[in-house]
Amino acid sequence: MRPLPTLLTLALAAAFGGFAATAINAHLDNRAQAEPTALAAPAAGSLPATVAGQPLPTLAPMLQQVMPAVVSINTKQVVRVRNPFFNDPFFRRLFPDIPQERINESLGSGVIIDAKQGLVLTNHHVIDNADDVQVTLADGRSLKAEFLGSDADTDIALIRITADKLTAIQLADSGQLRVGDFVVAIGNPFGFTQTVTSGIVSAVGRSGIRGLGYQNFIQTDASINPGNSGGALVDLQGRLVGINTASFNPQGSMAGNIGLGLAIPSNLARNVVEQLLKTGVVVRGTLGMETQNLTAQMAQGLGLDNIRGALVTRVLAGSGAAAAGVQPGDVVVAANGQRVDSAESLHNYEGLQPVGSTVALDVRRDGKPLQLKAVLKEQARAVKGDSLDPRLGGATFTDLPESLRQSGLNGVLVSEVARGSRAAANGLAKGDIVVASTVGEFADLASWRAGFERKPQQLVVRILRGNRQYDVPLQ
Repeated sequence: MRPLPTLLTLALAAAFGGFAATAINAHLDNRAQAEPTALAAPAAGSLPATVAGQPLPTLAPMLQQVMPAVVSINTKQVVRVRNPFFNDPFFRRLFPDIPQERINESLGSGVIIDAKQGLVLTNHHVIDNADDVQVTLADGRSLKAEFLGSDADTDIALIRITADKLTAIQLADSGQLRVGDFVVAIGNPFGFTQTVTSGIVSAVGRSGIRGLGYQNFIQTDASINPGNSGGALVDLQGRLVGINTASFNPQGSMAGNIGLGLAIPSNLARNVVEQLLKTGVVVRGTLGMETQNLTAQMAQGLGLDNIRGALVTRVLAGSGAAAAGVQPGDVVVAANGQRVDSAESLHNYEGLQPVGSTVALDVRRDGKPLQLKAVLKEQARAVKGDSLDPRLGGATFTDLPESLRQSGLNGVLVSEVARGSRAAANGLAKGDIVVASTVGEFADLASWRAGFERKPQQLVVRILRGNRQYDVPLQ
């Protein structure tokens, strides 16, 4: 029995329109009339070159056009080896040749999206902290890449190479993807360059995955393995519909592919690229309100039929939510028609919308439906500590990376502490996460800043450093 070739033939025929159904029927009729003997069975396991005189559909012509646009990316990072013996002059004299630095290398993939400018799209995590980035083209040429910008929260990075005879790929409208559409993944898994795998779109708009950033993933069963990151997910016309970014395996990514691959939609990637080319950074908007998940008791008390939505607990003054009339106690159940199941899903949706856009919020207030329209305002990327309180002078605060927030952590990140500053004297250090404070509850940078509108007489912050928490009184 060979049912799989027949199903594949039907699927590819439907996708390409490569030959008529009568040709398939004729093929099936011929097989039915053939004498069922062992001698009549074909010896080869491959599909025939033709079926009823018609060439068999193949992805080869499309891939021949697209594969030169997919590149391999090799990064190097110089890491200083921390060894307490290196601080001992006697030890250094005895072992002068022991290296005090090592070079970390990693492999990934990228996609040329503009041949004239040499723009290459890849993942942020592929080139993060790299000291040297080399791009290898499909024809074997190796080129040094120039870093143009990246966005950790969407895992998108943009680099540039200078070369002639480059091939670029066309970006498709990923919003048109449907579950069941055929897709092809191209990349550099485990260093096997120009590897092609195929599958279908298993889901769109996938989110709620711990440890990743803003999420609106395309899920596919096309094999995506380590090294595929930054590579292309294309449709059957060879257009880029996504950037492969991760695969899910309970045993870890190095355990291999189990058919749960994730790709960043091309529409999201396009928006990030436009911002990186214009300003070198990505600016996000905020509605200016804090929310929490509902419990069964809360839902009953608010007159809701089910336990879903984001309960508004705080509306910041001067925010888009305040201007729209959102009130604490409102429950947001949809945004621009997209269902909101939790506070996390609303936050994720909010972070993916452009600054200045209007969000139609479907709200339940006292159990009754209400629609409000709020404009997303630009959120500050960083706040200087001395603008909040003199005791924080010298420190700079930013929002947490979205990957940490998706893991369930709230607070603000201490991104910089000036040497000799008051914040340094008070014990704050770069990399600390402020998770609580005497200024009141806060979930992010906006609400942290709002807490200082009433100047506190005493200021104590709780910081997370490594795996331990400390209460730090500030003087």
